[in-house]
Amino acid sequence: MALTRLLSPSAIAAVDDLELAARLIVEGAHTGQHRSPFHGFAAEFSQHRPYRPGDDLKHLDWKILGRTDRLYSRRFHETTNLSAMLVVDTSGSMNFPASSASPAGTPASLSKFRYAVMMAAALAHVLIAQGDRVGIITTQHDRFSYLPPRGGRPHLHALATLLARLEPAGAWPLDRVMARGGELLRRPGLLIVISDLYDAADATYRALRGLPGRHDVALLQVLSREEITFPYAGDIEFEDLESDGRRVLDADDAAGRYRETMATFVAGQRAQAHRDGHDYALLPTDIAPERALRAYLLRRARASARPGGARTGRR
Repeated sequence: MALTRLLSPSAIAAVDDLELAARLIVEGAHTGQHRSPFHGFAAEFSQHRPYRPGDDLKHLDWKILGRTDRLYSRRFHETTNLSAMLVVDTSGSMNFPASSASPAGTPASLSKFRYAVMMAAALAHVLIAQGDRVGIITTQHDRFSYLPPRGGRPHLHALATLLARLEPAGAWPLDRVMARGGELLRRPGLLIVISDLYDAADATYRALRGLPGRHDVALLQVLSREEITFPYAGDIEFEDLESDGRRVLDADDAAGRYRETMATFVAGQRAQAHRDGHDYALLPTDIAPERALRAYLLRRARASARPGGARTGRR
């Protein structure tokens, strides 16, 4: 499709219709050509019972037949589709970088928040297209914004509308929002957290450990390339986007320590997520959204195909 060649971060951000942007990202990722990385609750063996005329022959236990010369059918729990909850970070730090924050002579970068919203919409598109249910929870002006998990095109439109209306500002209680999202997934499901993960890291992982063990958790850490590489020089005034505090730094002097600290922070987030059994991916905002989505979905699909890979909940 010709349009998919235009999907640089800045080009896709210029698409005002978030639902259309999500569709273009998904089409650009060509996800339909690959095994789905998200699974509902697979049929789980329950018990054997004597075969009855009319039972599906595919459920016959041929091993028991060979050992005992008797016919037994295997019974399974009913399978269900997946319910997923998107947790989208609306903290002020997600509004970085604004155009004024980009180094002189370089193009303005896409904000982390816009990138996160586009990825949330694209993931909702993928899940709903395969027949699953998707909800969203976040906060806006210190109040929860929530849509329960549902499926279908009208619900995808409602999700895109809510996402498009969100604005990043102030501090954000990531641990509280995740905990509430886990509670609202009333049966085993998938919790997808899209955030820079700056907010109270210890409290965040305590909240995750407090979630029902049946939930599958995916942590998608969105960071700008400027945050990762610190491409600044000279004396620069930096503003805290959550507290409005300001500080002038010698960027040349601070660069080495900053990069080391940031690398340690990202590695720590990844390691902690994996120790706790959660999925993790780093999404830099200068990577085209369709490339980032494709890489994440393919990696998750490979992991789920391995024994002990990505978990699926069971009733």
